[in-house]
Amino acid sequence: MLNSMEEGKVYEVLLVTTSNVTPIGVVREGNVLRFKLFPGRSFRDLLMKPRASIQITNDVELIVKAALNLPIDVKFEGGGGFRWIAGLPGCYGDVNYELAVWKDEIGESEVLLGRFVPSGRIGGSLRQLPLSRADFMLLEMAVHFTRFTVSRDPDLSKKIKLLYGEYRKLGGHSEVAEYIMKNSENPRIDGQRENF
Repeated sequence: MLNSMEEGKVYEVLLVTTSNVTPIGVVREGNVLRFKLFPGRSFRDLLMKPRASIQITNDVELIVKAALNLPIDVKFEGGGGFRWIAGLPGCYGDVNYELAVWKDEIGESEVLLGRFVPSGRIGGSLRQLPLSRADFMLLEMAVHFTRFTVSRDPDLSKKIKLLYGEYRKLGGHSEVAEYIMKNSENPRIDGQRENF
């Protein structure tokens, strides 16, 4: 897997920890994958047990559902203290990390700066279906939505609405997109999202 990645380019992958699956952007530097992870279940998992699996998928719905902590329909396998999604290619290994403070236009947060060192390969294959242009719109909607849930910025809500329009024009029809729209148009006062 590592050999197929260009150095310096950001790749979207799935990080599988002891209790969670979350998409992350990784950058290859030699034989290491670097990433940053904001607080949440995967963050806590790595603090307790700094090992994980990193897997590749071209299933945008899986990536988006994992990002939004929605139920995903996968089976898990494992060995040697590692856990991974059955059928998806990837690798497993230790995670070296340091904690830092991240600041951007949304605010300030603690962040885990990870260095994933692969020690084993996970066999699997990708589904034989090309990504659609609607898939790209859904992925961007999810990126803006995760930021919206933190900031409640009305400009992000507008971006989501525009992306949703493009998504529908391109043939997209997903319950996940409807979930994003519903929860970005009418955010609840207590900051909680509606159930999926």
